[in-house]
Amino acid sequence: MLTAKDFIPAAYSQTIESGEYQWSAPSNIALVKYWGKKDNQIPANPSVSFTLNNCKTITKLAFAKKHIATSSNTSSEDFSFDLLFEGQPKEDFKPKIQKFLERIEVYLPFLKEYHFTIDTQNTFPHSSGIASSASGMAALAMNLMSLEKALNPAMTDAYFYQKASFLARLGSGSACRSVKGQVVVWGNQANIAGSTDLFGVEFPNEIHANFKNYQDTILLVDKGEKQVSSTVGHDLMHNHPYAERRFAQAHENLDALKAIFKSGDLDAFIKVVESEALTLHAMMMTSMPYFILMKPNTLQIINALWKFRNETKIPVCFTLDAGANVHVLYPENVSEKVLQFIKDELVGYCQNGQYICDEIGNGAILL
Repeated sequence: MLTAKDFIPAAYSQTIESGEYQWSAPSNIALVKYWGKKDNQIPANPSVSFTLNNCKTITKLAFAKKHIATSSNTSSEDFSFDLLFEGQPKEDFKPKIQKFLERIEVYLPFLKEYHFTIDTQNTFPHSSGIASSASGMAALAMNLMSLEKALNPAMTDAYFYQKASFLARLGSGSACRSVKGQVVVWGNQANIAGSTDLFGVEFPNEIHANFKNYQDTILLVDKGEKQVSSTVGHDLMHNHPYAERRFAQAHENLDALKAIFKSGDLDAFIKVVESEALTLHAMMMTSMPYFILMKPNTLQIINALWKFRNETKIPVCFTLDAGANVHVLYPENVSEKVLQFIKDELVGYCQNGQYICDEIGNGAILL
């Protein structure tokens, strides 16, 4: 069983002066939600997600070795980086990157030897309420691992992806599920081989054809800043009156999904996924302080979707992140009918009529 210490490298065999890499990494949508964490970004319960395809962050990392006399007590002892978002300097992102570099330095001891230019952009609207920290931290971790692989060419692919996911987790917990695989499990689950709290793993068991190329249409109900940061939300699970039962429920639902993925039972899938979404929001409503993250239009969409499903028997369902936007999930073979329903009945509940069509993807890609 790997431990965090396994990701601390020995001496590197190569040196490299400068260069650049560019990776894209997608967002992901959890089916069983991770909510609550321990120290060092360790999840309080396991989660499983669909990796998305179109909602992604593209990050270019340029690096150049710093040449400063070792005797001088200068900035060679500090992290050195410029951060650009869509080509423009983005100072307010810098503290998060600084904190990330501080957390991962023990695992990437070369970080202070280089000046980095991080140039990042999203394919989805900024502040659209879609989690960009997952895709952003995953893309950055992939770039940094490309540099480490250049310093240590003997690194295996398996180790490369495990460590990338491990590092991404230290930037944003759910980022570890955006590295590799269509269905990704993060967190130790007794009957899922290889599952660990340290990084995301591709779901190792059989997945029925019903779930191949599953579709996710994201209805942008509220594109404002998140009412509650994820960090604050996770912290609310400490001393939460229902936390222990919730953590147990996540394990139970992951067990249920394992069987559902094998059988292809879409009705059972819908029950687990919608229950998980509503449980996440219920935990926020029953915390202290308490929050209602849905908007009136979120509820309108859910009720319209339930009515449509009851009347048509089309296996479409919703899930939610910690916000007001609605992810509408459905098999590819009913796409035409579901998209028509969205255009006819749900678009009016979206801010400026905006929604994003997405589907299951495979994870990060070197560009």
